[in-house]
Amino acid sequence: MDLPREHAATLARIEARVRADPRFTGLGAGGSLLSGAVDAYSDLDLVVVVADEHHEAVMAARREIAASWGRLLAAFTGEHVGEPRVLICLYADPLLHVDLKFLRADELADRIEDPRVVWERDGALSRALAAAPAAPPEVDPQWIEDRFWIWVHYAATKLGRGELFEVVEFLAFLRARVLVPLAGAARGLEPRGVRKAELALPGLVPALVETAPGYDPALLGRAVLRCVELYAALRDALPDPPAHQEDAARAAVAYLEEVVGR
Repeated sequence: MDLPREHAATLARIEARVRADPRFTGLGAGGSLLSGAVDAYSDLDLVVVVADEHHEAVMAARREIAASWGRLLAAFTGEHVGEPRVLICLYADPLLHVDLKFLRADELADRIEDPRVVWERDGALSRALAAAPAAPPEVDPQWIEDRFWIWVHYAATKLGRGELFEVVEFLAFLRARVLVPLAGAARGLEPRGVRKAELALPGLVPALVETAPGYDPALLGRAVLRCVELYAALRDALPDPPAHQEDAARAAVAYLEEVVGR
């Protein structure tokens, strides 16, 4: 693997610790390492496979284990992203963000990508990956359409009330959950929020800039309207567009335009 020096050194150090510990049967790497896009600003996404009989004890001692693998500055578990099995770590010497996901081999059946095997004991990781295919995340246009117009009405109420930070957050939500995923789906890209949107979807960037205007009620109102326009264009350009919620769309947009007009 061709990695920046800091990443290579950290991965080698963790691999050596995992390899030497009989509680572990494999180490995999995912994220940007799979695509060969690791740069100086990337983190390391690692999967640590734990032998079944040691799993409970390892999960209870994850922080202490991670601290034994380098100078650990801080660590917390990933409940905020719906993944409590992940320990999110900041190591020193070199300063690097490392995500450590501790799993039993059978838990690898439910995954969105196939990690690269860094090390394994007796083929344990390879067997687990071969047992079930990865299921990459997909965009569900109908799921979005069924919710989009309620979201628009909600944003209009916040705008009308003057809760502008709510509108700022709403615009970020639409970029990450609707606009960029739909644009990416047309190019066969997996939905990953707005990550690397500037590189993957450069043609969309000028329009996205119009949805990030800062803290100003008039500009925020126009930004929400721009999101509606972008959404409709991206939705209708899909090979299989969702069934439109036409009544909800008309009502929500009319209300938004009324609020913006005030």
